[in-house]
Amino acid sequence: GYRVSLQGNFFGRNHTYITFPEYYPCQHIKLDPPLDIQSNATASKCQIWWSVPWYLVDILQYELQYKEHGMSWEAALNKTPPSSVPQIEIEAAELRSGIAYVARVRCKVSEKEDSYHSQWSEWSQTTVFQRAGVPKLSENTLTTRTMQFLFIPLSFGTLIYLFWNCKLSSRYLTGQKACPALTFPLQLLSFSHSIICTVGILR
Repeated sequence: GYRVSLQGNFFGRNHTYITFPEYYPCQHIKLDPPLDIQSNATASKCQIWWSVPWYLVDILQYELQYKEHGMSWEAALNKTPPSSVPQIEIEAAELRSGIAYVARVRCKVSEKEDSYHSQWSEWSQTTVFQRAGVPKLSENTLTTRTMQFLFIPLSFGTLIYLFWNCKLSSRYLTGQKACPALTFPLQLLSFSHSIICTVGILR
């Protein structure tokens, strides 16, 4: 270690003041802020990453701040990455759709390190990002899906109803020709199949 002292001439006399009797530089480090901060936002999350010297990657910890564009940093939210990897993700649920955000990051030596200690660096430059909108279904797709959900159950319900009525009527028409309604379900089945195929093509 080192001994840090100050010397001065006061009122014509030299004085020496010992400021730090034992000073270890590795315990008093202030790093440069992270560089090249960038972001990429999608509908589900926003990824933010930055650069630090390669020989410091494994011993650093970070703090990220982000806020809505135009607000003061006093209102910013803080996030801490779970590891020393120089990147972090913000879930879409934490962001308002259509709002631009500004983020910045700072670093220091991890508190898990015994050999080195430091204070927080200055804040990095900022990056601006905006949550991407959730893709909407087109009107044709919505119409097609509505037809599928409504037509298929109604078709099978009609078939069951006709079959049941025909079965009941056959009990009272013993010896007569087969119920004409029996041919109708087969026609309806064929019609339903053609509609479903048409809906599939429209998609």
